[in-house]
Amino acid sequence: MSKLVIATRESRLALWQANHVKSLLEQRGHEVALLGMTTRGDQILDRSLSKVGGKGLFVKELETALEEGRADIAVHSLKDVPMDLPEGFALACVMEREDPRDALVSPKYASLAALPQGAVVGTSSLRRVVLLRALRPDLKIEPLRGNLDTRLRKLDEGQYDAIVLAAAGLMRLGLAARIREVFEPAQMLPAAGQGALGIETRAGRLDLIELLAPLAHQATWLAVSAERAVSRAMGGSCSMPLAAHARFSGEYLQISAAWGDPQGPADLVRASDASAVGNLAQAATLGADVAARLRAGGAH
Repeated sequence: MSKLVIATRESRLALWQANHVKSLLEQRGHEVALLGMTTRGDQILDRSLSKVGGKGLFVKELETALEEGRADIAVHSLKDVPMDLPEGFALACVMEREDPRDALVSPKYASLAALPQGAVVGTSSLRRVVLLRALRPDLKIEPLRGNLDTRLRKLDEGQYDAIVLAAAGLMRLGLAARIREVFEPAQMLPAAGQGALGIETRAGRLDLIELLAPLAHQATWLAVSAERAVSRAMGGSCSMPLAAHARFSGEYLQISAAWGDPQGPADLVRASDASAVGNLAQAATLGADVAARLRAGGAH
């Protein structure tokens, strides 16, 4: 086909992700160009995402470029993609996942346990707020907005004792050396879709869906579909204090979820389940079942 255009945010991480997809498509003989864009999510840095419209602010401008024909596909961090896409759009491909875990970054302290009482920890995520409070209720958790480089700069300027970031972003940008501790899922459960890249297009572009099929990773797609089904059943917001993580053990998909009240006690509501999963519908059913268990346990 003629030249493919990828819509992407202009942060260093977003450009790495778009260039990664560009390289894979070029290896398959396609001519590819990037359309860099600044989104509302990138512009609004003085308020938490949960107060200004959620992570959908990171994708709306890219979807407009798709709708207007200025771009063919958009590459997203899947955890930034709303659980229900607008009518006329489709998630055409989910790629193999990078490390889905969270990471502690600190210039002075080697681990969460090493942080002194009352240490200031930065995060923009309500999920991380409730999980950190469950682990260390003594910490002072402060908002942290901006792209990955901005967050690291604020840490290095001394505004925080430590910050929590997705390990995948640090690894993709060659910054793994900044990681002091990686949290195992049992300790700090990841966000739905964390570490996975999703490629969005117009729903009617069957040519693009077929073209992107070789880049898809079925096990990742099934796992994140279950995770996103938990979030969808709990209200669909990327900005809620909810964690969901699934992984395969043989043919069984095992999923765990956790919910906490940012204004309430530090206790978490947890739920888990496992099932043989072979398609997206079965994955979604599994996720919805776990969400029902969360609600039965008091999550809302």
